This record gives sequence, structure tokens and C-alpha cells, in this order.
Amino acid sequence: MRRVNHLATLSRAISGAAAHQRLVQGAAMMSTYAASNSQCIASRIAENFRISNPSVARGVTGTVFFSVAASSLAQEVQAKESPPVEKLMPKDVVLYQYEACPFCNKVKAFLDYYNIPYKVVEVNPISKKEIKWSDYKKVPILKVDGEQMVDSSDIVDKLFQRIHPDNSVPDSDEETKWRGWVDNHLVHVLSPNIYRSVSEALESFDYITTHGNFSFTERLVAKYAGATAMYFVSKKLKKRHNITDERAALYGAAETWVDALRGRQYLGGSKPNLADLAVFGVLRPIRYLKSGKDMVEHTHIGEWYSRMENAVGEPCRVEA
Repeated sequence: MRRVNHLATLSRAISGAAAHQRLVQGAAMMSTYAASNSQCIASRIAENFRISNPSVARGVTGTVFFSVAASSLAQEVQAKESPPVEKLMPKDVVLYQYEACPFCNKVKAFLDYYNIPYKVVEVNPISKKEIKWSDYKKVPILKVDGEQMVDSSDIVDKLFQRIHPDNSVPDSDEETKWRGWVDNHLVHVLSPNIYRSVSEALESFDYITTHGNFSFTERLVAKYAGATAMYFVSKKLKKRHNITDERAALYGAAETWVDALRGRQYLGGSKPNLADLAVFGVLRPIRYLKSGKDMVEHTHIGEWYSRMENAVGEPCRVEA
């Protein structure tokens, strides 16, 4: 987003803050944005306005301060969607997930982008004891104010309709096409890459050692049994989807997406649409694995991915 020159100048003039002044500003900003449910961005505010020059600080008061604060915050979150109005915001959102699951991460990308706080329950990939209560035995499962939602694309559609009651789910041919491409092609390319070798399979299950309320034995079994199982499953998926070279298929998918952008910042134009969020979501769990690093190094997707990281912002996950 373009910065307004005089506000940028003033922001630079007030950069470098005394500690107590920064805290006062952070608290003031959090109260201002509380009505908009700004929990996910409040942690950034204290860092944005550092006032080191006391004379300048004393001169920046009242309306001027809050104008600059709001402007700077808006610039930092860039394309991130404003929080839904309070009456439309889900009150209690719980996601049952695997940390490394592309479909679960697609749902999280939507929640993070729209500033919807959510709790996470990590599901043991072997026993699935955390979802014994549900007839649906896959993840993601999202409970929204007590209502169970399943299937990542359906979850996103229902949440979008809930927070945009006057609009139907966007149904442009382009957006629909690429959302379908994510579910029917891109995700099938990921598993053969994530679990391409035993070492990469184990890398992808490292999360189990730090996520979830599991015992030491459960973590050990989940990591090694899960990695072994997925290594062999990935070989079957590779054959089923006629993939001969895993990395070539991944690189090809990444370049296909970049070509679809046609020079735009996002498929949605100046801000992400649901297709952007879907692609970003399914790629997010692999970005810093070996497969994801290789993808960014050997394709042109890196710039778009970085823009999406900035647009989606920090996770809105809250402690259960």
C-alpha cells in the first residue's frame, strides 16, 4: 500500500520511544481497536511507535497521535481484511487438526486473514482419540459456536457467508477454477514431495514432538509410525496421480499458479481472494520443510508467497 508522505514523515519523526511511552501508546491503541476485535494485531502496536525525542513526543497529542497510529497500523497489515463486525463474529471457534495437514492450514489461513480467533486441538494421527466424539473421522473439523463443520472448502464457504451475510461466496469463474485446482491437483502433488524420502517423512512429523497434549510414548509412536505409513502412502499417491518426478510436479504446479496471476499482486487483484488463501494455506505447512525450500529456490512463487505472508499476518490462534 502506498504511504501518505506527510504521515510517513511524522512517523519517522516520532520513531525511537521511551519504554513507558511505548506501553501507553500500545494500551491506547488496543482499546481503540477492541471494538473491531483486534486481538491478532494488538501485539504489533507497541513496536510501531517508538518515541525517543521527548519534545516531539509531547507535541504529538490527541487526534494527531491516533491518526498516525491508525495509519501506520493499516499500512503494516497491508491487504489483510478488516475484522468482521462484532455481531457477525463467531464467539467460540475450535479447530481439530494435524499441524502439517494442508487442508487444516487452508482453514487457518482464512481464519488468520479475517482476524477470527480460534483454539486448536491437535489430533493424534494414529489413535485420533481427540475426535472420538465425532462421526466424521477426518480433519479438519471446525466447531463454531457448537456447530460442527467439516471439509475445508465447505468450512471456508460457510464462514465467508456468515461474516458476509449480504454477499454470496464469490463465484467468479477464475476464482472457482483455481479453488478447484487446489483441491483436485495441488494437494495431490504435495504428499509425494513431503514424504519423498524417509528423512523428509520424519522431518514432516517433527511437529508431533512439540504440538498436542500427547505422552512421550504417543509422540514417539506417532512420529515414527506416522512417517513410515505416509512414506508408503505417498508412493501409492504418486502412482495414482501419474507423477514420475515429484519435484518437477511441484515446481510445475508453482509456476502454473504464478502464470495464473498474470502479473497481479494476487489472483484477487489488490488483495487476496479465496483462491489466494487456499493456495497459500496448503503451501504454508511445507514452506520451511526441504520440499518447500526447494520450491521457492527453483520457481518464481517466492514473491507472491511473501506478499501472502504479510497479508495474512500473524496467526489468530488463542490458547485453549
